[in-house]
Amino acid sequence: MAEDVDIRARISELVSTERSLREQLAAGEISTDEEHERLRHVETELDQCWDLLRQRQALRDSGGDPDRASARSESTVEGYLG
Repeated sequence: MAEDVDIRARISELVSTERSLREQLAAGEISTDEEHERLRHVETELDQCWDLLRQRQALRDSGGDPDRASARSESTVEGYLG
């Protein structure tokens, strides 16, 4: 489960980065375009992390090895229909 802890730590870092970007925009330190571009990358990585955690849990729940889970591509994760 150490990997889950690492993934959750990365999620926390990304959420902090997201918050920081919004603060930088509000303070006029970065442009709207820069904020949007950087946020897009952060949000994609967040989606990938959450997807990886869900994969690991599904494997665990079905008696599989959670270490067999792997990060999926941006196009796969961003192409999900909710």
